[in-house]
Amino acid sequence: MTQFITDRFMLQNTKAVELYNKYAKDMPIYDYHCHLDPQQISENTHFDNITTLWLGGDHYKWRAMRAQGIDEYYITGDASPREKFRKWALTLENSVANPLYHWSHLELAMYFDVHEVLNENNADQIYDQVNSYLQRYNITVQSLITQSNVKVICTTDNPTDDLRYHDELQTQMDFKTQVLPSFRPDVAFKVGEESFAEFIETLSSLTHPISNVDDFVEAIKMRVNYFHDKGGRLADHGLSSIEYQSYNRSDIDDIFQKALKKQQVSSKAYAQFQTFLLYELSKIYNEKDWVMQIHFGAIRNNNTTAFEQLGPDAGFDSIRDQQNLAENLNSLLNMMASSGHLPKTILYNLNPTYNDIVGSTIANFQNQAHIQSKVQHGAGWWFNDTKRGMLNQMTSLADQGLLMHFVGMLTDSRSFNSYSRHDYFRRILCTYIGNLVELGEIPEDPRLLEKLIKNICYNNAYNYFKLI
Repeated sequence: MTQFITDRFMLQNTKAVELYNKYAKDMPIYDYHCHLDPQQISENTHFDNITTLWLGGDHYKWRAMRAQGIDEYYITGDASPREKFRKWALTLENSVANPLYHWSHLELAMYFDVHEVLNENNADQIYDQVNSYLQRYNITVQSLITQSNVKVICTTDNPTDDLRYHDELQTQMDFKTQVLPSFRPDVAFKVGEESFAEFIETLSSLTHPISNVDDFVEAIKMRVNYFHDKGGRLADHGLSSIEYQSYNRSDIDDIFQKALKKQQVSSKAYAQFQTFLLYELSKIYNEKDWVMQIHFGAIRNNNTTAFEQLGPDAGFDSIRDQQNLAENLNSLLNMMASSGHLPKTILYNLNPTYNDIVGSTIANFQNQAHIQSKVQHGAGWWFNDTKRGMLNQMTSLADQGLLMHFVGMLTDSRSFNSYSRHDYFRRILCTYIGNLVELGEIPEDPRLLEKLIKNICYNNAYNYFKLI
């Protein structure tokens, strides 16, 4: 049997092998952004079969299966776990050159000691082999996290979540990974949508009556305080685009009142409210010494028929473009910085053609003593957590800023197997740096190289977030 995932997998030069084995391989993981379910972590869910663990909720794999022509019955439908696994094995065989081919075989090797290449012919054998492994070693959520050497997990939580599972995790002394909430107020930006009015009603029940925008901002601040008391120190915002639109207070009051009444608002009003809310949130985050993350650039639920049948997050999203990004982003950060409350910030652009726009913008707002790269260019995510996407982001970051201070990879996944992507990232990082050393573009200085690799793999995140 030819082994695909070898010790040299993705390590494409001699120096890369050395850097990976000396400095990267055994570094812990600081998972500062993911979509793991805190309930499953707290309850230490056991997985009876590989299909539930591997395919449940994984829209990356679902997209590939649809491209293979697999019927939805075998993807999100009622087919048996074995049937679904067979269809995934068939799909994977046809996914060569797609990152899924690498990720999936990394996961099989790292977590289940399976080193065969999965295909349609051996699907049943590997299905039974992995399921036997799951039972024999009692593989659970917490065992996968521990095996992956994860020190910190920051989940993604709605402002109105009660965080009770985070509380329960704090009492589990035998589970050493720190699991903390992150504040994700996406729904608070959705003025003109029915979900916004419903959110205000729930928020009001948890805080105080909300009849105007001042009440709203104060209620948001109360929930930030609640998260802070639970150990939360990060916020995240999933925005379709970065908007900047000047406003006055009467504009915002009018927009808010319309939104309470479930009335539609104009695109200009939507942009004004986004600008206003990010500005107000930045004050709160800065006061609390939180990190503000902004993921932007997704256009979601593009297949109407599929959305009506399957709902959101089912694999029908794509990369968005937008006009005036550079002007909007610079104006937004400048508004916060000029008022003295630009918090530590990480920007993630889904559209990779904006890497240099984001990188050059970030460099305009680093002028705060004693904080190294206060504003960060976040790792390639979603459609960019690929070899090409990671290299594009790191190359742009090195061109426009200081790669030495990059906070590194994030998981951004709902799958407990996805920590293999940190290993994938580290192999790509070591090849990238190793190649520069062999080209003579970085000195062959062991002290410098150890610092660079360990900083990006773990140390920068540890020092930037200060969660443990």
